Amino acid sequence: MGTHPMIFQPVATPSVPAGGDAWPVERVAALFELPFAELLFLAQQAHRRHFDPNQVELATLLSIKTGGCPEDCGYCPQAARYDTGVAAQKILPLETVLAAARQARERGATRFCMGAAWRSPKDRDLEQVEDMVREVRALGLETCATLGMLTPAQAGRLKSSGLDYYNHNIDTAPDFYGNVIGTRDYQDRLDTLRHVRGEGIKVCSGGIVGMGETRLQRAGLIAQLANMSPHPESVPINHLVQVEGTPLHGTAALDPLEFVRTIAVARITMPRARVRLSAGRRELGEPVQALCFIAGANSIFHGDKLLTTGNPDADADAELLGKLGIRVQPAHAVHTPVARTG
Repeated sequence: MGTHPMIFQPVATPSVPAGGDAWPVERVAALFELPFAELLFLAQQAHRRHFDPNQVELATLLSIKTGGCPEDCGYCPQAARYDTGVAAQKILPLETVLAAARQARERGATRFCMGAAWRSPKDRDLEQVEDMVREVRALGLETCATLGMLTPAQAGRLKSSGLDYYNHNIDTAPDFYGNVIGTRDYQDRLDTLRHVRGEGIKVCSGGIVGMGETRLQRAGLIAQLANMSPHPESVPINHLVQVEGTPLHGTAALDPLEFVRTIAVARITMPRARVRLSAGRRELGEPVQALCFIAGANSIFHGDKLLTTGNPDADADAELLGKLGIRVQPAHAVHTPVARTG
């Protein structure tokens, strides 16, 4: 009766840089400030341009050397200086690693990640990891390792062994880093990523949110990653798992929707990356995980444990993906084994 339906007026969105233009922190921060539906819409557009929105990559992470780390990362239960109940263990035997890799493959994983609690590997340690990389790759799995800081020579050795990805998270924004870690500099992390990239290994690098940082600092983390040229091929986004005995235990919990926003902003700024839901997924629950997939996450760590903290079990993941109609990425073609040297 004389009334007219409301006409939707779209919200103005921050312009997306063209080509290789940088992502200033201010522009990334503006994405965080968008209305939630608008942000997810932009993330969906970016996701669909480069990926099947109903397919997810499964990766499995195994701790090949646990505990006893000399670093002081405030979130990490493997730091020797914190009393967290994690006992230091020696590097696993090759056959133990291969058994875990075979099980991961049977459960649908296409990437197998090997993590060691070192500040940086010694040469004798690296020899064992090189054998693991060769043998896991021969199973037809993509290989990834996270071993701490690397020299260019060490990165070259891993490349020669057939390593596909190297994970080295930058953790947080430069101006918040000192609140979390004091035993290595931010530049140390960037240098390792440069060494890895220089040897032709693909980069896996992300961070942790919920450590007490501000939204602007979360934008700073994403900007650091997005401005790498090229940006990382894999971007794990971790939700802090608070472990009793670590300095960050007791930190005020991050709003789950803020975590979803972080996933969406990562997708928009790094459209070709595998954005991976990593630590803390179990604590988020199914509804928040579903929103993360809508926001552009297309990889998860699959398996009952991530290094030393819990993770949803394989059956729970299968049930959730089934509810959402999300398919598992099919296995890659078997890699050509890398010949041994020496």
